[in-house]
Amino acid sequence: MKIILLPFVLWAAVPCWAAVDFAHQVVPILRKHCAECHMGDKKKGGFSMNDRGSLMMGGENGLVVDSKKPHESILLEMVSTEDSDLRMPPKGKGLAKEEVALLRQWVEEGLPWEPGFAFKKPAYEPPLKPRSVVLPPIIDGRTNEVDRLMDAYLAERKLPHPKALEDGAFMRRAYLDLIGLLPTPEELADFQKDKGEDKRTRLINTLLGRDVDYAEHWLTFWNDLLRNDYGGTGFITGGRKQVSKWLYDALLHNKKFDQFTHELIAPPTQESRGFIDGIKWRGEVSAGQTVEIQFAQSVGQSFLGINLKCASCHDSFVDRWKLDEAYGLAAIYAERPLDIHRCDKPVGRQARAGWLFPEIGQVDAEAPREERLKQLADLMTHPENGRFTRTIVNRLWHRLMGRGIVHPLDAMDTAPWNSDLLDYLATHLQENAYDLKKTLALIATSDLYQSEGEVMISEDDGHYVFKGVRAKRLTAEQFLDGIWRITGAAPDKMDASVFRGKPDPELARKIQLQGQWIWGDSAKPGSVPPAGETILFRKVIKLNQAVAQGSAIMTCDNGFTLYLNGRKVTGSENWEQIVSVPLHDKLVVGQNNLVIKASNAGKKPNPAGMYFEARLKMADGSEETLTTDNTWEWNPNVPEGKEGRLGAIAAKGWKPVTVVKPSGSWRQALNAQGPGLLSQGGKSGHLVVRASLLKSNFLMRSLGRPNRDQIVSMRPNEITTLEALDLSNGEVLTNAMATGANNLAGREWKSSAEMVRWVYQQALTRDPTAPELDIAVEMLGNQPAATQIQDLLWALVMQPEFMFVR
Repeated sequence: MKIILLPFVLWAAVPCWAAVDFAHQVVPILRKHCAECHMGDKKKGGFSMNDRGSLMMGGENGLVVDSKKPHESILLEMVSTEDSDLRMPPKGKGLAKEEVALLRQWVEEGLPWEPGFAFKKPAYEPPLKPRSVVLPPIIDGRTNEVDRLMDAYLAERKLPHPKALEDGAFMRRAYLDLIGLLPTPEELADFQKDKGEDKRTRLINTLLGRDVDYAEHWLTFWNDLLRNDYGGTGFITGGRKQVSKWLYDALLHNKKFDQFTHELIAPPTQESRGFIDGIKWRGEVSAGQTVEIQFAQSVGQSFLGINLKCASCHDSFVDRWKLDEAYGLAAIYAERPLDIHRCDKPVGRQARAGWLFPEIGQVDAEAPREERLKQLADLMTHPENGRFTRTIVNRLWHRLMGRGIVHPLDAMDTAPWNSDLLDYLATHLQENAYDLKKTLALIATSDLYQSEGEVMISEDDGHYVFKGVRAKRLTAEQFLDGIWRITGAAPDKMDASVFRGKPDPELARKIQLQGQWIWGDSAKPGSVPPAGETILFRKVIKLNQAVAQGSAIMTCDNGFTLYLNGRKVTGSENWEQIVSVPLHDKLVVGQNNLVIKASNAGKKPNPAGMYFEARLKMADGSEETLTTDNTWEWNPNVPEGKEGRLGAIAAKGWKPVTVVKPSGSWRQALNAQGPGLLSQGGKSGHLVVRASLLKSNFLMRSLGRPNRDQIVSMRPNEITTLEALDLSNGEVLTNAMATGANNLAGREWKSSAEMVRWVYQQALTRDPTAPELDIAVEMLGNQPAATQIQDLLWALVMQPEFMFVR
């Protein structure tokens, strides 16, 4: 069955890589030999090479590139012929053999082209400041602002308004777009029974209100855009930090986007710092891979849609950004003077910290680094920075509608196909306090979003006209979540270091904190710890089975850093804010070494104390509690230098701790926050694990999940041959299908037809057609075996109808 279905997957197979460097190898050749006759406004022979679309259109004598037989392309023949009457360019010596070879390789690889690049840009400069848009009149009762703008757009081009989707198709699209899950057959039945005229709007609002589902779906989007992950490049050496817990909480509580961005650029705590700190690569790196340059590239790409990678090496070939501007942004982050390098060679001057758009303000280059970062965050989220809001609403439009208003998403210097729509969405976001859910709701409640998708005949090659929503391929995470929802084969344990769900007030009221406050000998009766004292605490935890879920809370007056099994986990300098720590991904079977470096502050002796409490649920369902008490040890000898192995370095000098009486303010902060945080950590065990919370595996990578050592704002929408083979033969998917078939075989069904209808409703959010039902029932028989059910599952999930959001 799987082999038979393979062609359904291969229908969209395309090459997915290219070895030629377009910007640095191809562009110089074309500029040198072709610009005089075929670039900018020049179209000798009706042929322009100004952009890829023009090149592919050919000239007066037809196509110059044969996409089916690239090696036979006229372009290659004309640059390589020795006939002086036919050779191009007609003047000079022509192309060198090396140049011809590069062009030949480029053509045979499909002419990969830098997104948004043209040899002569149109006379367009994106506006910086926000712009108010006057809404067109209402047509046919469509009052949604997106509809009003797009009705005018379609009418101007004499294009029809797309027809409305039927309920099941709309429901599947909304569920997958907003929370990343397939609706259940029960949810589908309830929606179809609802006769209210506003039921679609109510559904959108309900989905956006499902905080956990929303957060765990959009986690994928932001992990890609912030290059955050749970393992991989840089983590082994400690040269990279996660922002997972901070990000999850931000999405769960719908943190407003201006505050969200501010905390990433100017982190108030260590939890959101991993984004700007980038990846510290092993060994020697080029000037364009330093953490300072990574900072400039990441901030520019993620929040402004600007690709500064070319400008990090030299003045960009593809847009207006200069080397000094990229280095100026990098210098805001730099802790020391930053030498400017051009193509990895020093130019003899140092960068001066500066913001890309001084029209709305500038960073004080002489200020300390943390202040410079705060100033940059203020400028990025400045009410007059319309490029900030346009960039994010363009990304959201792309996620819901299948193509950006500006395309590609990281080429925001490109003209939008509808500037009124882009500017209105950006202003709407700002007027709604930067609430991203409000933007999603505005788009999703439009008649346009709820209409049938565009039937694509061919790619637009830069001449895009909106005709409807475009089909979007399921992400690797959506695909696996869908498979697991059908089969019940989701993993038991997640990898993300997060607490799922919000604190449970009812559970929190039942939690009685059991820990004690501890310190060293300086806190014994009659003594007061000195200001500036720093000591170590230690506890050895021995586990005979795995931890299914676990969380800890801790605080220290004045500050602490937690290490577990030799790795730094978290820290804080604010004792009034209780810190919560997921433990399910950090504790191992056997011995676990927990070490805490604690410090007292102040200008004179003052009380000091540290508190820790963990609640663990083990694999067998039993529960354990671990708290600070008199069995802990302390050590006055705190090693200097590398802290990653504190427990091993300070092997001597351990003594029993002193239990101290907590102050009223300590108890107040702990009792106010601690139970709620522990309730959040203990509540998530019943939730089904989702793919966004797992480390990447072979199947996910083959389905398009990036390694996340680079920012990715758009995953490929095509299915490659490699993916087709992995889908058909991968162990992860095969095991899930087998599990699902056994689960379905074990359920009681009135008939095979009932099972078929359930599977179709769960996978495709529709009933099978009469022919589909007949074929499936005939295949299953009256008492279907697991192997037959497995064939049915494969038949459905291998179809484009399952693999795409239509």
